[in-house]
Amino acid sequence: MRQSQLFTKTRKDAPADEVAKNAKLLIRAGFVDKLQAGVYTYLPLGLRVLKKIENIIREEMNNAGGQEILMPSLQPKENWQTTGRWDTMDDLYKVSDSSGRENALGPTHEEIVVPLVKQFVSSYRDLPFSAYQFQNKFRMELRAKSGILRGREFMMKDMYSFHRDEADMEVFYEKMKGVYANVFERMGIGATTFLTFASGGSFSKYSHEFQTVTPAGEDTIYICDKCHIAVNKEIIEDQNNACPKCHGKNLRTETSVEVGNIFELKTKYSAPFNLSYKDEEGKEQTVVMGCYGIGLGRVLGTVVEVLGDEKGLVWPASISPFNVHLVDLANTIEARQLYDELVAAGVEVLWDDRDLRAGEKFAESDLIGIPIRVVVSAKTIESGKLEVKTRATGEVSMVDRAELFKILESADSRLGRCSKF
Repeated sequence: MRQSQLFTKTRKDAPADEVAKNAKLLIRAGFVDKLQAGVYTYLPLGLRVLKKIENIIREEMNNAGGQEILMPSLQPKENWQTTGRWDTMDDLYKVSDSSGRENALGPTHEEIVVPLVKQFVSSYRDLPFSAYQFQNKFRMELRAKSGILRGREFMMKDMYSFHRDEADMEVFYEKMKGVYANVFERMGIGATTFLTFASGGSFSKYSHEFQTVTPAGEDTIYICDKCHIAVNKEIIEDQNNACPKCHGKNLRTETSVEVGNIFELKTKYSAPFNLSYKDEEGKEQTVVMGCYGIGLGRVLGTVVEVLGDEKGLVWPASISPFNVHLVDLANTIEARQLYDELVAAGVEVLWDDRDLRAGEKFAESDLIGIPIRVVVSAKTIESGKLEVKTRATGEVSMVDRAELFKILESADSRLGRCSKF
């Protein structure tokens, strides 16, 4: 893509009312636009990142056996009354039409997926299975002050699994712990993201969160580096201030943000809707459930908080809007030829073909944060080399075309799977 054709622009300053690092950098770099507190528009660059995050999650959910669906955001009041949450969920948006009919703007989809599944499950032969979606959620968030980490409208992946009994659900639940670890590893935050024991509430003794260490977080976790797991502050005393796995007490305290969670729902939502099946003996049994969520915008914002620096964004190659930022300082046929070669090879390129000073282009390139910057200038043309800079390390080298393609092939191989836009 030619940068001159990108309708959005970078900014020198973020809005004065933004305090979060993720919002400041994303707005300045032209990735998002703030409509109101907790509500953001994803612009072309930001949407490319969001879609790559979505595609990584989709690949992992499909590999785990998930079946993708899409459920409505507008949900009948009656469904929420069935579970008792119409009057007990404080952050539920409630809307009514001119006839007086009331609906909820879905913050989650248990109240929709259970009656949906009830139409198709009647026998033990129909179980187990899991279904997931990517869907906008709405929550009446009164503390929308952390940029895209805490929104009133946000994109979430929510998966629901359906089982004959708790034993079968627990097998899938354990599997999903590994699936989630893969997701965050592929997005570049695996090393700082910890499986975290949290309160299970009315569902079970524990639920599990995936918490990423960052000063921008609002949670406190206690980390066991030996086991690479953590305990949420709310239940650390229940664990005798020790690691749940090795029982060691050499835990370090960190501030973190929750990027995903998994719950053993058991029969919490299946029972109110009478979601049941007949077992081998013909007896009616209540379906057992689990649920598994990841906030896409929250992951995106967390990556910015963890990896962004004083110059701007620093994207992992797997979710970067483009693979290469081609900065053209010569305005000659060489830059166009290189752009065509890269695109033909399947490389995603943002070509800065604008008539700006070199300093401006370099500063914007650092702000946008694409992993590899390639400079074409009179100097590089004369030498027959290309200037290549790695955004994450700042390392600069002079390479020829063949070496550039080897660098890109090496970066692509480290991604594992393709997650292009």
